[in-house]
Amino acid sequence: MKPGIHPAYRPVVFRDKAGDFALLTRSTMTGDRTVDWEDGHTYPVVDVEISSASHPFCTGTARVLDTAGRVERFERRYGPDGGSR
Repeated sequence: MKPGIHPAYRPVVFRDKAGDFALLTRSTMTGDRTVDWEDGHTYPVVDVEISSASHPFCTGTARVLDTAGRVERFERRYGPDGGSR
């Protein structure tokens, strides 16, 4: 890689306040704020809207659509072949 053209790759904390969840990882993103982490170091923090701690699919609160009912309703309306002749 050419020196001087790539952004710095450093430890960053991604924090989801809605899910009360934080993750320390490495990234090129930077944050305006910092946070004191469990290891005693201070890292830049990036607040995110949603994470695995607050996403409905990951938390099990997602709604499941009744696709079988939709197929049966379509077949009742248009026939099993979809109305093609």
